[in-house]
Amino acid sequence: MNLSYDVRIYKIEVRTYKAARGGKARTSYRVRWAVAGEKFGDTFATLALAESFRSKLVTNQREGVAFDTATGLPEPMAREQRSITWLQLAVAYAEMKWPRVSAHHRRGIAETLTGATMALLVDSRRGAPADGVLRQALNSYVFVKPRRTGGPPPAELADAVAWLDKGTVKLSELTEAARVRKVLDSLALKLDGTAAAASTVARKRAVFSGALLYGVEEGHLDTHPMERVKWIAPEKDEAVDRRVVVNPHQGGRLLDAVRKRTPELTAFFGSMYLAALRPEEALHLHKHEYERPREPGGWGWLHLGGAVVEVGTAWTDDGSANEYRSLKHRSRKTVRSVPAEPDLCKLFDWHIETYPPGPDGRLFVTRRGPGGMYLPATGRPVTANARLNAWHGARQAALTPDELAAGLAPVPYSLRHACVSSWLNAGVSPTLVAEWAGHSVRVLLNIYAKCLYGEEEAAFRRILAFRKEHEANKPG
Repeated sequence: MNLSYDVRIYKIEVRTYKAARGGKARTSYRVRWAVAGEKFGDTFATLALAESFRSKLVTNQREGVAFDTATGLPEPMAREQRSITWLQLAVAYAEMKWPRVSAHHRRGIAETLTGATMALLVDSRRGAPADGVLRQALNSYVFVKPRRTGGPPPAELADAVAWLDKGTVKLSELTEAARVRKVLDSLALKLDGTAAAASTVARKRAVFSGALLYGVEEGHLDTHPMERVKWIAPEKDEAVDRRVVVNPHQGGRLLDAVRKRTPELTAFFGSMYLAALRPEEALHLHKHEYERPREPGGWGWLHLGGAVVEVGTAWTDDGSANEYRSLKHRSRKTVRSVPAEPDLCKLFDWHIETYPPGPDGRLFVTRRGPGGMYLPATGRPVTANARLNAWHGARQAALTPDELAAGLAPVPYSLRHACVSSWLNAGVSPTLVAEWAGHSVRVLLNIYAKCLYGEEEAAFRRILAFRKEHEANKPG
């Protein structure tokens, strides 16, 4: 934007037009001014409107505000006129990030931008579709690059997309702290109005901040709007609640219930409970990545080389429902080796013999269809819905009413927590446990510090032993 302080503002010019046939005479009022020798003008229907606009020009001139040589307007007014909408920036940011991030991250970006956009709709909602329709349009079309660039929206979303194109505030309004705070407050809540997890809020805040930073980089914003907002995010509580972590007896009951109801998933859940695999790591496990014990009853190894994440067909480049990716926070070439205790090796041996691996060698593929069991043909990974249904059924069958009421092992991931906790309680060094589990030592201790059973008792015994030794060696 080229600016100049060389500004001249003229008197309002009154123009009268004779009445056309069958019409009335009319008068218009034209404001004229010049910036750096270039003349500008704007015409108004009433004198009041013309005087109001001219007074803005005069006020800016007297206050020493520079004028834009392209539009002739004072710099703040020119910036407002040129300002793009929040939606335009959000779409540009989503499209810029699309080829650079994983399918899972793409979905997370769209989810966050959808929530931010709903908080940045214009105050006048005249003609706006229902919020549910607007959210669907944003999350399933507007922020999905292949769909947005591939053609018009579905008929049921067309009106919502059209309304949204003009229905969000301009970026210039994000200079108001209240606007930014409103977005941050909305990102801290779930759709049902309850508080979101601290980790979720942190992730969404980072995406929103990234979009605004992109606006600064592209010249749409002078400064990052969040820098002027004092907003305290919820504190992170990463620690696992020890009350929901199963003990060995409860874990055994759960695996027995799985074996009776969905036997083809026993080894899948067993790999989480006895080797601390993440669900996506277990889904990626190939037959050749299982190293059998050298002798019967011995320990084996699982050499993990990747993960399978179910994200939906809209977010992957090839239209698959699953994304095949590297281990969490690791490069594609990284392999993490995890020991497989004898009971897990027996379970894997039984699984491979009973349920042959899929065509690509993966152990845990879909084996159920209409009518019951069938051998895998496509090698499609077990779906999240199938895994959750099997887990919820096993919980109902294996746990007591009191255990269910206490929320014991609410999700399959609870088995991984139980395994890591058992390793730590068995005295395995945190460094080694962190390596096996795919954590840093700091994160490991933050998450599992509350799950160390027996630590107090051991400490009490050491203190008493010290006291007795001290008393025994006391002179006299």
